[in-house]
Amino acid sequence: MSGVTEVAIAGLAWTVSLALLTWVVSLVRHDASLVDRMWPVFIVGAGLVYFALLPVQTVRGLWMAVLGAAWAVRLCLYITWRNWGHGEDRRYQAIRARNQPNFGFRSLYLVFALQAVLAWIVSAPFLPGMLAARPLGVLDVLGVALALFGIFFEAIGDAQMARFRADPKNAGQVMDRGLWRYTRHPNYFGEACVWWGIWLMAMGGAGWSGAWSVVSPLLMTWLLLKVSGVRMLEADIGERRPAYREYIARTNAFVPGPVRRWHYPDQ
Repeated sequence: MSGVTEVAIAGLAWTVSLALLTWVVSLVRHDASLVDRMWPVFIVGAGLVYFALLPVQTVRGLWMAVLGAAWAVRLCLYITWRNWGHGEDRRYQAIRARNQPNFGFRSLYLVFALQAVLAWIVSAPFLPGMLAARPLGVLDVLGVALALFGIFFEAIGDAQMARFRADPKNAGQVMDRGLWRYTRHPNYFGEACVWWGIWLMAMGGAGWSGAWSVVSPLLMTWLLLKVSGVRMLEADIGERRPAYREYIARTNAFVPGPVRRWHYPDQ
C-alpha cells in the first residue's frame, strides 16, 4: 500500500509542478486563462505517471492511458488554437478584477494550485484501474465505449462551433445547429462521458475496491455544471445576448434531449 501511496503522491507532484510552471508563464503573459490549456494535461499527465511507476503495466492500463491521452491532447490543442491571440479569457479577467491588488501572486493559489489539486482528484480512476490485474470484462467494454463516445461527441461539438464562429454571417447569432440543437453544451456533456467511462474501467478492474474513485466523474460533472462550465458561462449571457434566453427555454443545458416548443411571453 505504501508503494501505491508513493505513486499517488508522484501524480500530485506532477500536477503541482506543471501548475507552478504554467503560473510563471501566466505572469509573463499576463494571462491566467493559460491554465485552461493545461488543465487536461494536468489530469492525464498524472495518469501517465501512475502507468509508468506502477510495477505492472496491463492492457486495461494501456487502454486508459490511450483514451486519456487522446482526450487531453485534442482538448489542449483545441483550446490553444481557439484562444490564440485573444488574450485573457473574460472569466479570468473578472477573477483578476475581484482580486486586486497583487492578483499575480494570489492567482498562484486561487487558480493554479486549486486546479492542480482538482486535476489530481479527477485523475483518481487511473490508479485503481491501472493497478488491477483482472481480465477485461463487460464494464471495461462499456467504459471504453462511453469514453470514446464522449471524446467524439465533444470534438464534433467543438468543430461545429468553430465552423459557426468562422462564418461572418453568423455574427451575433446563437449557435443552435448540429449537436447544439439538442444540448447547449455538447462539449461539456462529452467531457463528462469521458470520465464516467474511465471510471467504469476502474470498476471493471478493481471492482468495489475501486468505487471510491467515483469522486473523479462526480467532481468533473459538478465542475462542468456548477462551477467553471455551464453556470459561469451563462451567468450573464441572457443580458448580453437576449436571443440566448429563447435558446435556454427550448434546449437542454447538458444532457441532449428533444427541442422544446417555445412561445413568446405575449402569445
